[in-house]
Amino acid sequence: MSTPERPAPTRVIPIQPRAAVATADAQVKLQAPPPLALYIHYPWCVRKCPYCDFNSHAVRDEGIPEDAYVDALIADLSAALPQVWGRRVVSIFIGGGTPSLISAAGLDRLLGAVRMLLPLEPGCEITLEANPGTVEAGKFADFRAAGVTRVSLGIQSLDDARLQVLGRIHDSREAHAAMEQAARHFDTWNADLMYALPQQTLAQALADLDGVLAHGPKHLSAYHLTLEPNTLYYRHPPELPDDELSADMQEAIETRLAGAGFQNYETSAFALPGHRCRHNLNYWQFGDYLGIGAGAHGKLSSHEGIRREMRHKHPQAYLQGAARGDFVQEASSVGAAELPFEFMMNALRLTEGVPTSLFAERTGLPLEAVATRIVAARKQGLLEADASQLRPTLRGKRFLNDLLELFLAD
Repeated sequence: MSTPERPAPTRVIPIQPRAAVATADAQVKLQAPPPLALYIHYPWCVRKCPYCDFNSHAVRDEGIPEDAYVDALIADLSAALPQVWGRRVVSIFIGGGTPSLISAAGLDRLLGAVRMLLPLEPGCEITLEANPGTVEAGKFADFRAAGVTRVSLGIQSLDDARLQVLGRIHDSREAHAAMEQAARHFDTWNADLMYALPQQTLAQALADLDGVLAHGPKHLSAYHLTLEPNTLYYRHPPELPDDELSADMQEAIETRLAGAGFQNYETSAFALPGHRCRHNLNYWQFGDYLGIGAGAHGKLSSHEGIRREMRHKHPQAYLQGAARGDFVQEASSVGAAELPFEFMMNALRLTEGVPTSLFAERTGLPLEAVATRIVAARKQGLLEADASQLRPTLRGKRFLNDLLELFLAD
């Protein structure tokens, strides 16, 4: 990232590890596994948005094979049970794609099977992502009855012109209606907003924010639009606000949300007290997650080490694999050499950071393995570190890539 006098808005870009900080790739052995979450991927959407690089696929004429896919998800979960015996699930997140395309009956069958197969923590958070253009009146009531405790709405903007440019299937009227439904049926719900949109002004970005706040969400995610590889926008870039204007938008959004009582607890996440997303917190605290569904990723720890998995990515390949009892496309062990970067890439997104003790608990490595890197980050003003806490400074938040790179070898 560049380092102008005033930093550009936060844009976290995946950094490929070149080499490891740890000197030995010894087998990782944890004293105890971390909390476990469940991620379920629903890969279909009505139309692929030009900025989207998620594993999502537009619905074809033949429609969604919902029954077959729910059957496959249940079989996938059943096959994975030996890896998580005896562990309680702290949260469930159904993402996509557009999970709100699923029928209430299909969702009820899926979550019923999850409860039969896995023990859930009391008060387990169950989140479902929803697109305002796929939420009819009353559908949220059915989702709530099926066990969903939290919905995340892909609002993105309340400006019809911006929504058209973004390729969204909903308009501002549908967005307002979806937020009204969410507020009626859920105590905690999230709205996703994007800023630095094509030809967007600062006033328009704040108008979007104020329009969402008027519905009383308890959680809000504000993302800077980025041009990701393998997207239409990457191949045909639209005209975007410059870095100076984007920085104005980010600072104004953060200020407005702070004034409304929201805590910026993660790079792009804001919540009222008591309403942080427990599922995402588990990711950022380097917890475990079992991922099922097309292209779902998982991270599972045991006394033998840490394993990463990815399911077959294309929905048809996933369904064909399910017929053979073959769900996993890729699997690998995470060596000690990779762990410092992977841990910090998650933990340092949190504004408050993490307890220093968490590094050893979640990686199986002593904190001394990254001591020289921590010292370097402190000298550059990117990291605050003491005996009890690791946390990014304000500069570290703005230049998160620079901070993370310090945990890679030269």
